[in-house]
Amino acid sequence: MTEQQTLSAGHHIVKTLENFGVKRVYAVPGESYLDVLDGLHDSTIETVVCRQEGGAGFMALAEGRLTGVPGVAMVTRGPGAANAMIAIHTAWQDATPLVLFVGLIPVADREREAFQEFSLAGWFGTTAKRVITIDDPERAGELTAEALRIAAAGRPGPVVVGLPEDILVKQVTNPRAITPARFGGRAGGGSVSSEQLGELAQLLGEATRPAFIVGGDGWHTGCGEQLASFAELAGIPVFQDWRAYDAVPHQSPAYAGWLGYGRADAVANNYAAADLHIFIGCGRTDVLSDGYTLGLDTKTVTVTGDSAALGHSGRADLQLRAKPAAFVAALTQLDAAELTGNRDSEWLKSCRADQERFAAHRSDASVNAAAPATPSSNEASGVDLGDVFAELDRQLAGEATLTFGAGNATIWAHRFIKHNRAASLVGARNGAMGLAVPAAVAASLITPDRHCVAVCGDGDYLMNGQEIATAFAHGAKPVIIVIDNGIYGTIVQHQEKHYPGRPSGTRMTNPDFAEIMRAHGGHGESVNQTAEFAGALERCLAAAVPALIHIKISPEVMPPASGEIA
Repeated sequence: MTEQQTLSAGHHIVKTLENFGVKRVYAVPGESYLDVLDGLHDSTIETVVCRQEGGAGFMALAEGRLTGVPGVAMVTRGPGAANAMIAIHTAWQDATPLVLFVGLIPVADREREAFQEFSLAGWFGTTAKRVITIDDPERAGELTAEALRIAAAGRPGPVVVGLPEDILVKQVTNPRAITPARFGGRAGGGSVSSEQLGELAQLLGEATRPAFIVGGDGWHTGCGEQLASFAELAGIPVFQDWRAYDAVPHQSPAYAGWLGYGRADAVANNYAAADLHIFIGCGRTDVLSDGYTLGLDTKTVTVTGDSAALGHSGRADLQLRAKPAAFVAALTQLDAAELTGNRDSEWLKSCRADQERFAAHRSDASVNAAAPATPSSNEASGVDLGDVFAELDRQLAGEATLTFGAGNATIWAHRFIKHNRAASLVGARNGAMGLAVPAAVAASLITPDRHCVAVCGDGDYLMNGQEIATAFAHGAKPVIIVIDNGIYGTIVQHQEKHYPGRPSGTRMTNPDFAEIMRAHGGHGESVNQTAEFAGALERCLAAAVPALIHIKISPEVMPPASGEIA
């Protein structure tokens, strides 16, 4: 007689995560899911203990973006779930695979306004691909697998899984091992039929000035390099969507710049001048199209894993349901040289030249002319951010992983930092603040062989700067660059445009950020003059501990208008 085996529902969830290749979970502990935490005690999965649920969610988002495997975060009910909402919204708008497990009150306590009770579906139902509550312990593994599959399928995004406290401890007799193969495989990448490939070839052959526009997730496989090689032969420029700059290598002659906030006028004009748009992994959004004003009537092909092409507006002549890797594999079956019959021979060369001019560093005279500040002043001057980020690019050599916070401070980095490796950028495309630091901590754990550098403003850093403690606890070694101008710079820029001379609600008083890093036991440096940056960066990159560079600039320093830097 076969001996029966039992496993708690909470432990079965952990076993399923292991079977699906999850390497880390990012957690803020809570009494509502103790049995899952107990299952993680002996697991091969690393439990990354975070200091705030928003930070945990952003770390999981970085995991999903850099690896393609859904990032996993675990938080407790009520307040914990509320703090995690920012990461769910980011994963939803950014189309990044993420699974959030939320501990819940016992089933018997529902609808009684019990301690920390809330409606899981009510909170997350409009901002997640699926909201699941595990009410049957027998289905704990099955529903965990379902959440992972849904998060990665089609248009990737967040799935929220509720874990009632009393269900987790119930025993399952002879639980089935849930694996991707047994569950029907991992999320597929879609496909392009021979008929569709023929239609695409005809459109490309007829186009005088075609353009690829790439974005979203799914480029971690390195298929962007294959796309760039094809584009070079076919004479097609490749534009990248906002904060998807690691999709194709910047060293490729086909790379023609980014669209969205801070883009060059010349790049936007080239995009608008194309007579065929092929969107791969992204769509014609408001950010990319300057508020739905550019390219809405251009002949268009959309390539997306989502049959609804969520996020795409305007014309769509051919829709292909495939993820980037599957599409590129099909595309490269075509003979690129045969598609150039009608091509404007100067089209690609001209687009590339405009991007190279845009990315070429020149000093910002308005910053250099500012008077030096006293050491105690928070309005330090003499730092040319163009020089700073050109130097950062030189030392990183296109091989690092960059994480970006929200705000004007990142625009210089977008312009000057080159990405030549796949899966080397994490930034909130929905504009959420507070992502840079936790994402850099996660990136350092995911890619310990790379330098991982966070670029953030002072406002962004203080949203989730506490996750530096997580870096020390788990051996991560990010380098964090904080641009400190004492204001919420992006909002000030909008105020000056719409309410000139009436600043309101945008001033901040900041600490010594380098001293905070040193208090943690890390390496902290302060930079008040441009010449100080190169040495400070060298020391930070060589440090065996997390490091931070605190750069003080004047509140008056703003990114130049796009027309000025085209």
